[in-house]
Amino acid sequence: MFLELSQITVRYPGAAARAAVEGVSLGLAAGQLGVLIGPSGCGKTSLLRAVAGLEPLAGGRIAIGGETVADAAAGVHVAPEARRIGMVFQDYALFPHLSVADNVAFGIRHLPRTEQRERVQRLLDLVGLGHAAQRAPHQLSGGQQQRIALARALAPQPRLLLLDEPFSSLDVDLRERLAHDVRAILKTTGTTALFVTHDQLEAFAVGDVIGVMHRGRLEQWDDAYALYHRPATRFVADFIGHGVFAPARIVECEHGHCVMTPLGELHDMQECPLPSAYPGGECDVLLRADDVVHDDASPVKARIERKAFRGAEFLYTLRLESGERVMAHVPSHHDHQVGEWIGIRIEADHVVTFAREPRPSSAA
Repeated sequence: MFLELSQITVRYPGAAARAAVEGVSLGLAAGQLGVLIGPSGCGKTSLLRAVAGLEPLAGGRIAIGGETVADAAAGVHVAPEARRIGMVFQDYALFPHLSVADNVAFGIRHLPRTEQRERVQRLLDLVGLGHAAQRAPHQLSGGQQQRIALARALAPQPRLLLLDEPFSSLDVDLRERLAHDVRAILKTTGTTALFVTHDQLEAFAVGDVIGVMHRGRLEQWDDAYALYHRPATRFVADFIGHGVFAPARIVECEHGHCVMTPLGELHDMQECPLPSAYPGGECDVLLRADDVVHDDASPVKARIERKAFRGAEFLYTLRLESGERVMAHVPSHHDHQVGEWIGIRIEADHVVTFAREPRPSSAA
């Protein structure tokens, strides 16, 4: 692995007993793009700062390109400026008194002028702003300024690039579009990068591998498909995508095992535990909104409690007669009203179960 984190722990002086980052291990191959995602205060930015050398390690080891840059046990801490790391922040941090070209050239002033000019022009062309070299940063849009910040970070040819919520100040549509563009730019340059965001669509657009963090710990480090369809923990299942946990029971069926759910039986059990994994086989099954299909011919009926228009589809929140709540993506031409009963059926390709958790005494 090009970037290796082994049992990283970060603590802040005077902070509560819980570490900001605790026992995190992950790896990135050369040229891979990794993303850290999680709720506010989960430790993702603290982890990024530790990789940058801006926070000392209380435990663990960090290696970049085979070189140990931090090792708590051995007392190693390579200074940030000696780690050959580029950083891109959410506020761009461009110099307002310098032209776009001079901003990009800021970190390569030691190079001969001809080489500086060639590299700056090459990077500006790469980010689609070759025509703006002599403009001032304030003459550019927010998305264009972020592209300049990326070009400036890439100019010194860092061996690792760190991006801390770089699109958070931009509007939603621009964020996702720019995320795809940044991924293409980093793949073109073969850059290894670690990216922090709170936005799932950004994470899915950028990352080859994505880490979900919670309370300082890394819950899962995997690709987007696995996080969504094969979440390793209940927190990941709940945090990624839309879905609910419904009470279920794993039982012996005619052709092996099946899961009895409020919407009927599920038989795709290849990755599910045996009934003996849970007391009496009782568990909670994850039902994603795309596992629940609107079907008026179905004997299972549910009442629409909420609906959210998403353009091509509605996201319905539904209540079964048994009192269980589920969610469903429904094409937007199926415009049913809140309070209406509709038929639904389950169509799940991946059956994911977890240990049963206590239910609230009354439904919300």
